[in-house]
Amino acid sequence: MAKSNGKSRKIYMDYAASAEPNPGSIHELGLKAKKQLDGARRSVADVLGARPAEIIFTSGGTESNNMAIQGAVLGAKLPKLPHIVTTNIEHPSVLETCKMLEKRKLAEISIVPVESNGIVDPKKIKKEIKKNTVLVSVMYANNEIGTIQPIKEIAKKIRHYRKRRDLTPLPLSLARRGVGERCFPLFHTDAVQAVNYLDLNVERLGVDMLSLSGSKLKGAGRVGVLYKRKSVPLAPIFSGGDQEGALRPGTENLPAILKFFTALVKAHKNKEKEAKRLKKIQEYFFYKLEHTDILKDVGMFLNGDRQERLPNNVSITLPNIPSDLLVIELSARGIMASAKSACKAGDGKSSHVIKAINPKIKDTDGSLRFSLGRKTTKRDIDETVKALSQILKKLKKWYTPTPILKLEK
Repeated sequence: MAKSNGKSRKIYMDYAASAEPNPGSIHELGLKAKKQLDGARRSVADVLGARPAEIIFTSGGTESNNMAIQGAVLGAKLPKLPHIVTTNIEHPSVLETCKMLEKRKLAEISIVPVESNGIVDPKKIKKEIKKNTVLVSVMYANNEIGTIQPIKEIAKKIRHYRKRRDLTPLPLSLARRGVGERCFPLFHTDAVQAVNYLDLNVERLGVDMLSLSGSKLKGAGRVGVLYKRKSVPLAPIFSGGDQEGALRPGTENLPAILKFFTALVKAHKNKEKEAKRLKKIQEYFFYKLEHTDILKDVGMFLNGDRQERLPNNVSITLPNIPSDLLVIELSARGIMASAKSACKAGDGKSSHVIKAINPKIKDTDGSLRFSLGRKTTKRDIDETVKALSQILKKLKKWYTPTPILKLEK
């Protein structure tokens, strides 16, 4: 061991592996990094009610969703083209991935439309399940309108289907190949938006796979997680290494992972308290919107169910005023809101989620998503509603008064 001024010091000579000690090295610093990684994996598993080996670290929610969907299709090994069931309000990383697989003739998909309140009917999901259905993917909470999906009910429908399948003799051709057909359909949920407010226990939810992202956690690194039940036959969609159970090659982003698990544990502890606080502010927001004359005059209405929604989400539509114009005008007054998902912002197109719940919506109808957080106060709500009122008075020429559409009770 080298010494400097009589003190022992370590000399790092493994820069070809990585500039920082990585968990894949067997020297002392590498083993220390491995211990930190294992500790983070255990902590994440504890929050989800899972086993450490069932936690896969990724670069974010988009990668986690892709791994779940593409991995399920590639790992199915069925004699018939794999089938996927999803909904029409999923995040693009789910919806576009499914469409890509169908376009490449790697899978067929069924897209179930949600109801007008932005919530899917579990019976309609069950109705679409077929013998070759390998995956059902339904998001836990929508990223644009905040509606919470009945994940537990959908899981129950899937379990019932599996039980009926268990009573049917497995074809000899499949039995000889060792195909675990009876584990299908797998159930995946994109829980990226749910992480701060909803129950993430995978056993209570009844899911086989669950995606998370650090981008929604205060203080977390740019990292994601895919929970994969041990029995799930998932195939890797990347090659080049054996990291993360040989499912996600590449040196783990340890600094980001450590930030992620710390933020996740903190959010988990404060979840109930913060959800209650934000629910009160959300209801105050609803009240202010309902009792502002000019908002009623333009025919403003709430997007999605009022009750079954995340406590931090307020999504509204203002007829005949473009979304981007509203966002820019609010920004000029110091109010930062969005028209839709950040992944689709600036593409000039109407939100596929808003159109899914209201097919009559026009491109000239503006939708706004206000998402609340730890720093949001009632004073912020007052200033936001005031700014929105000023904008509408300024832009009167953009709209024609329409009948009052009250927020759903």
